[in-house]
Amino acid sequence: MSLFANVLGFSLFGLAARFGQLGIQKRNLFDNMTGHAVSMGAWGAFGYLAWRWDQKSSGIIAQKKLELAERRQARQELAEDFAATQIPSGSEH
Repeated sequence: MSLFANVLGFSLFGLAARFGQLGIQKRNLFDNMTGHAVSMGAWGAFGYLAWRWDQKSSGIIAQKKLELAERRQARQELAEDFAATQIPSGSEH
């Protein structure tokens, strides 16, 4: 998801939450516009932090997947080398 869409979505959620709050209190929805701006700004900032967390965690997960693939490859090569050096079991004693 893009940064703009994330911040905008969270900001609109903040506006809807503010409208819901004022609706429960049965107050005029357009009486104090500063409260709407503060709510949208706070939720937009939370949306930005959520976007950053998503980007950072995606990078960490990709790095860990790469490390796991490298370890599995090394373990597979080690197992193949070990199997090649083993004396075949049979009637030889």
